[in-house]
Amino acid sequence: MKKRALILAMITFIAAATSEPSINMVRAEETQVEETQTEENAGQTSELPIKTLTPKVMDVNPYMAASDSNIHHDCYNTDSTDEVLPVGIYSEINVSYEKTNANASPAIFFDSYGHAVVPLLGGLAIRDINAEETQTLGYFSPKQHDNGEYLIQSSYSFVDESNRLVCPTNNNHVLMLKATDEDGNVLPEFEKVLDIDIKAAAEAALGKTLDQNLLAVVFDYEGNLWFATGGFRIYPDRKQQGAMGYISRTAIDAILNGEETDLSEAVFVYELAPGEGAENGIAASKDGAVILTNQNCYLLQADNGVKKIWETPYESAGAKESKEGDETTGGGLAWGSGCSPSLTKDLVMFTDNQETVNLLALDMKTGEVVANLPVIDELPEGSQVAVENSAIVYDNGAGTVSTIVCNWFGAGSANLGKEDSDSSIQSYTNIYDENWLKQGNKMITPGVERVDTIKTEDRYEMKSIWCRSDLSDTSMMKLSTATGYIYGYVQNLETGMWQYIILDFETGETVFSMDVASKPMYNNMAIGMYAGNSGNSLYCPTGYLELLRLQDRFVYLPEMPYRKVDLDKAMRNVLTQEKFEADGGQGSVCGWLSTVTVENIHPNTTVALRMKGLSGSADALKLYGYGTDGTLKEVPQDLWHIQTESGETPETLSEDVLYEVHVSVQDGGDFDLSENEDEKEIKISVVTVQ
Repeated sequence: MKKRALILAMITFIAAATSEPSINMVRAEETQVEETQTEENAGQTSELPIKTLTPKVMDVNPYMAASDSNIHHDCYNTDSTDEVLPVGIYSEINVSYEKTNANASPAIFFDSYGHAVVPLLGGLAIRDINAEETQTLGYFSPKQHDNGEYLIQSSYSFVDESNRLVCPTNNNHVLMLKATDEDGNVLPEFEKVLDIDIKAAAEAALGKTLDQNLLAVVFDYEGNLWFATGGFRIYPDRKQQGAMGYISRTAIDAILNGEETDLSEAVFVYELAPGEGAENGIAASKDGAVILTNQNCYLLQADNGVKKIWETPYESAGAKESKEGDETTGGGLAWGSGCSPSLTKDLVMFTDNQETVNLLALDMKTGEVVANLPVIDELPEGSQVAVENSAIVYDNGAGTVSTIVCNWFGAGSANLGKEDSDSSIQSYTNIYDENWLKQGNKMITPGVERVDTIKTEDRYEMKSIWCRSDLSDTSMMKLSTATGYIYGYVQNLETGMWQYIILDFETGETVFSMDVASKPMYNNMAIGMYAGNSGNSLYCPTGYLELLRLQDRFVYLPEMPYRKVDLDKAMRNVLTQEKFEADGGQGSVCGWLSTVTVENIHPNTTVALRMKGLSGSADALKLYGYGTDGTLKEVPQDLWHIQTESGETPETLSEDVLYEVHVSVQDGGDFDLSENEDEKEIKISVVTVQ
């Protein structure tokens, strides 16, 4: 997402609207919602087919958590997930209310146990973001636990392979916090296990003062911690001194083991030209750390010092602002490129900041610009474009890289351009355009575009697949390869209603929308959408005290229709064919693994699972479930059946039809995974197989 979540981690209070959100009927057309539906119409099913894409191609970083470990999902900054997200199956919006922070939790990321890591009291916390009132399970507050006046910069924090939180601070330190024990239990107070003054160490190595502050950190694939200095807007002519570099893995391990460490032999620095600095996050791959400054893109490696593999300059028209007579009053944030670099195994993707913005693809090995294309360039004359939120990048592994870019122009404060402006002040009023905050997305310029970079025999070529010049979106969208859709949060400019939307990846059409509220503070403040690993929650922070989550009611109890199953205990996950067979399954997986916990049940309870994407002969369909021994077993035919919503038994299954798989589960039986023996609770985990 770039730096918007950083803003929210350290915001000052803003007066919020007081009305409750209205939840409205699902729509499945590209056109805008014509009228507000009543709340009783919520939870309608749509006709979204499952359009599964191949999983994204990337090398797993052994020093990062195997989860939504940072705000861009991974160290490639793909903003795409292989997890399942809602697909319009009796969808509903649920809310977690904030009673501690001034706003709903922004900058959410997740550890390997599925815990949500969020900003709290200037620090970081693990919180239950599904509870009706957001609950803190454990936290670290600089003021309370460290007697410090500094703040943690949550937007560029992340979770490492040991579920420690790695955090840059606004006083130029990097911290590592132990947040859970070895069994994954949350510690009420996080333990600070590492604290390094990066700026001081870099200044000592350079032998000169740095004018810029620490901005972002990331682990490379050897465990070295890379850092870059900069800010929201770095003007070259102001000649601020910046740097980038790394802390060696050897030193980090020594500190974690309680050993004395000489940082002069462990911190390596590359000096930037005065006026050059990072304005975004860092990406990492097996080839090294990719850092994008306001003027150049770099690939750097650790080799007992910073080894510059390549340096590629790009063009920028400088900081963009509204002109007299424009409908917008704000502008962009960055002087150079507004987006963090996003990677594939072979390419580096980012936008420049020329008058006509171009998407650039650089060869990972050489830094050569192998393809470029103007983006969002078909707007009315005089419209400006500033791509500020990180782009979605999806590598299908078959020679095509899809990139989705969004226009952000208008949301940035015009005051950032003033000579005496301090863009390091983290507040809505300092960073964002006041009129955008008050009036919503009519104060930003529209534009969302998908561009494909295609590898041919001897070169790359780019082409636009679709462009939405009618869509104004400042949220960081999310692509799910499991469903084949792009997820966002926008404002209907005709009704003023803020909405969840789903775009068809192939066509760009809006195939689903669900109303939230028309109050100004339901603006999501240019931050991201968060998936987690439940397969049934799409989180969206708001400028109000509500964290929204879009969920499918894909499970119900047909014998007790009045009872609502807790959707926060209902998961859908991709079960790979390899994992299925390794766990004892026979056949071909043809659906998602559904895992559901139901409380206060009868000795034998039937659970109904709503599913799409099934095809073939119904007679050939089998159901497998996990047993208490951790292996998959076929569920006997007398314990389950498949039917349509109307109760009919199908002969042939169609991918576009919503089916129900009814499973009878005995409390304490072979397929009951619940460990609460005396709580009248069942837990099942089943998958359909052909």
